[in-house]
Amino acid sequence: MTAMTYEEALSFIKSSEQYGSVLGLDNMRNLLRRLGNPQDKLKFVHIAGTNGKGSTAAYIANILASAGYLAGRYISPSVFSYFEKIQITFSDKHMQENSSVQTTFIKSNEVAEYIDRIKEICWMMTNEGLPHPTVFEIETAMAMLHFVKEKCDVVVLEVGLGGRLDATNVITTTECAVITSISMDHMHILGNTLEKIAEEKAGIIKEGIPVISYDQEPEAKKVIEFVCRKNHSVLTEADFNKIMIETQNIEETIFSYESFKHLKISLLGENQVKNAIIAVLTAVNLRNLGYSITDKNIYNGLEQTYWRGRFEVIKKKPYFIIDGAHNEDAAASLAQNIKHYFEGKRIIFIMGVLADKDYDAVLRHTGKYAVKIYTITPNTIRGLPAEKLAQTALKHNSQVVIAGTVLQAVKLAYETAGEEDVIIAFGSLSYLNEIYDALGVALP
Repeated sequence: MTAMTYEEALSFIKSSEQYGSVLGLDNMRNLLRRLGNPQDKLKFVHIAGTNGKGSTAAYIANILASAGYLAGRYISPSVFSYFEKIQITFSDKHMQENSSVQTTFIKSNEVAEYIDRIKEICWMMTNEGLPHPTVFEIETAMAMLHFVKEKCDVVVLEVGLGGRLDATNVITTTECAVITSISMDHMHILGNTLEKIAEEKAGIIKEGIPVISYDQEPEAKKVIEFVCRKNHSVLTEADFNKIMIETQNIEETIFSYESFKHLKISLLGENQVKNAIIAVLTAVNLRNLGYSITDKNIYNGLEQTYWRGRFEVIKKKPYFIIDGAHNEDAAASLAQNIKHYFEGKRIIFIMGVLADKDYDAVLRHTGKYAVKIYTITPNTIRGLPAEKLAQTALKHNSQVVIAGTVLQAVKLAYETAGEEDVIIAFGSLSYLNEIYDALGVALP
């Protein structure tokens, strides 16, 4: 039989979109069992939360790599390249104290190799009357196969949606569970109260493992503490009142937290300081489990972390910033960043959202800061038409223009902006790669 090509693999993945997104673990367990349960050969740092999962995962993976560990990382969704879903972060083990952290993505021939195996099993499952695995289940299985093949020491694993019934929650070898900021999102699936959403996120907590949690709202905090007690898990909760910001500008942030003095990060915003603290606390817990992670590794890992699409400056004069803010909590962080970094500046927005998001809440936090808002339709089946977004935007700002496409929005924004102004594109991660293309900027 001829080996599958990458194009054929993508075609199979695309065709599997018809099976939708199904929460539940039985089908995932079935798929992995037929693949030899690769997940059982790995160790995991499992991350759930509404916002901050990607940044926190990047910090943790870089700290582990700085300490000489081969750290796998599985993210969802990918933004700039299909291959970034499955990545491995590493450094020179012989130079760990000042090592340069590097990341590689899964390659096209590897995708084809894994999907070739997975497709056959999907066919067998449906022949037996079982449900066809979803795209997320297929890609999660592919990630497990890749991390085993590459002999990863530990995998930093992001939940796709929720936690308790997420396909990633089939794992049984979790080293520690991490819960980032919990807020209202995906309410139609996870529940319409903070308590219900927190219950789903806390579903990743396994018996007796360390748990590291964001400084949550009281409703979420109570749920996490209860689940930890029930599972005899030691909970480390961040206390953001202990943050001491020393320097915070558009180039870097330097801060201290408890015994960690003068930590430096290049990701912008107070929310990224909080995400970094969660990563530091995770590293300390891993060290307590026997991982050889020094304070120097922690400093080095944080400083070398870059995470695209999170209040990221991609051009200057005028500043052009992209941000993935797509729900109320993330929009509040974006508004805070605008106030901190660009007080008194003219701000121009490019905005596109997915139809199932609470874009009115996003605009409630951000709309007042813009002198003009250009709306676009994200190039995805879930994209909200620019016209409909514009109608809602007009409730929060009188200067709204329907641009339609990303290219047209970028053109109009530059016509509006002077050198000292600021253009910010946000609302969904789904179109941010098009911004790079429209600006003619190569992906870093």
